[in-house]
Amino acid sequence: MTDAVQTGQRKSRALKPLGRLAPYVMRYRGMVTGALISLALAAITSLALPLAVRRMIDHGFTQSDGTFINSYFIMLMIMAVVLAVASAMRYFFVITLGERIVSDLRHDVFAHVTRLSPSFFDVNQSGEILSRLTADTTQIKSAVGATASVALRNLILCLGAMGMMIVTSPKLSSLALGAIPLIVFPLVAFGRSVRKRSRAAQDTLAEASAFASETIAATRTLQAFGGEDLAARRYGSAVETAYGTARAAIRSRALLTGIAITLIFGSVVAVLWVGAHSVLAGTLSAGTLGQFLLYSVIAAGSLGALSEVWGELSQAAGATERLSELLDEVPTIRAPASPIELPVPPLGKVEFDGVHFAYPSRPERSALHGLDFHVRPGETVAIVGPSGAGKTTVFSLLLRFYDPLQGAVKVDGVDARLVDPEALRKRIAIVPQDVTIFAASIHDNIAFGRPDATREEVRAAAIAAQADEFVHRLEQGYDTVVGERGIMLSGGQRQRIAIARAILKNTPILLLDEATSALDAESETLVQKALDRLMSGRTTLIIAHRLATVLKADRILVLDQGRVVEEGTHESLIRHGGLYAKLAKLQFDAGAEALLAAAK
Repeated sequence: MTDAVQTGQRKSRALKPLGRLAPYVMRYRGMVTGALISLALAAITSLALPLAVRRMIDHGFTQSDGTFINSYFIMLMIMAVVLAVASAMRYFFVITLGERIVSDLRHDVFAHVTRLSPSFFDVNQSGEILSRLTADTTQIKSAVGATASVALRNLILCLGAMGMMIVTSPKLSSLALGAIPLIVFPLVAFGRSVRKRSRAAQDTLAEASAFASETIAATRTLQAFGGEDLAARRYGSAVETAYGTARAAIRSRALLTGIAITLIFGSVVAVLWVGAHSVLAGTLSAGTLGQFLLYSVIAAGSLGALSEVWGELSQAAGATERLSELLDEVPTIRAPASPIELPVPPLGKVEFDGVHFAYPSRPERSALHGLDFHVRPGETVAIVGPSGAGKTTVFSLLLRFYDPLQGAVKVDGVDARLVDPEALRKRIAIVPQDVTIFAASIHDNIAFGRPDATREEVRAAAIAAQADEFVHRLEQGYDTVVGERGIMLSGGQRQRIAIARAILKNTPILLLDEATSALDAESETLVQKALDRLMSGRTTLIIAHRLATVLKADRILVLDQGRVVEEGTHESLIRHGGLYAKLAKLQFDAGAEALLAAAK
């Protein structure tokens, strides 16, 4: 996250970040009202018990009236039932409210994260973000549910008990209440320390989770290189660091609890000592002292419980703070206030006019330097060049994952920055080199760009992509779940699924990012047939190293250090003998060298 956001948030007060949850709480006023009524009823019932005890001590025993005692015990039983019902209602409302709020929060955070610009993910690990969505929201669920209700219940009991203590005996109350500042101030001070340490523990655990997520996703590579022990040591070290940070937070909470209980019950003992002498002096009845004793125990117990709850709420504040940082992240790429509509029907024209660009994560290193080229509707243009020449950057700017620092990227004559990114991307389909396949069915993977597509439309796209044959050989056909990252499919099958996805999207502009570079000869032949069908009638930009793909291009752009250094057909560029001819000799298929010799 940005340093400015982190610095500003960390200076906030101990529980202030929890205020961010208020809009979520207010969505469910009915449940909040039910919870408050239940809490109030349970608290009032609890506070009425000492009154009954005082009446029984002062009147029931002195009068030896069994009927009086019986009626009071019946009343106490009724109060116990009321307390039980109120407590059950409180549990239902607050736990349900906590689950509901956390579900909404998870939804909002995830939806917001999916709309953040790629530059955000350039510098933040997905595993760390996932930790915030899971571990931090679980912490908040506990706080909003059980912890918050316990805190509110104890707060009501504490205030109510202190009020009744004043009514019962102003003299003893003045002594007891005078000790409250000595109790509250350490509570607040330690609470801030607990929140700070809890935040550090959560950050450390998130880093460990990010490493675990990355490692598990690359298990085959890890095992192939024999890196299991190294990964285990690194993760173990991260977990131990997280444990040490969490232990520091626990130590603070334990110290906070011990100090609070010592101060609270020490003050109660001192006040009772004074009260006992008042009973002996005849200035206070035994029943009144008993009533005061019960109220002081309720107040002390509530304050003691608040000291523990305060630590838990501080932990939840740290979790809320981390989630708030995600929600406060503003996408650098977003729709303008008044977006311009793209022409209808679409043309498929692409223009780069004097584009300069550097990635936000590497601002000192320019990726494109005044890049200029135009692609006519329906034209197939191949983009070649050495590694780092800016080929993939062209695609990223065209999809508006980033905006150029200077110049303009235009689609159908409209500057991409003036268009809603969603509307722009609906006109572009991409078949990447590293295909993303989700842990879902083949049908869902093909229909990813068009979730409302029918089974017939999905199958038609698969047939066009040369994928239908292998899909039908699977036991469950299009309903086959292909595993995480499509692990059950071969490289060629994954590429054909990606091509089917692009065919189904049916856009005027097609981007092919080395779509056949990692395939064997048989798979490449099938994929190439599918690509030929997909490219027909569309504006196509190809990043390619394979000679077969480049030969079919209407025009070839040769990029070097972010500029177009050569442009022409395969034959003309070979005759020119420049960078393209060298690349053809070094990187293209074995037949390139023979063609180069023939051209000369």
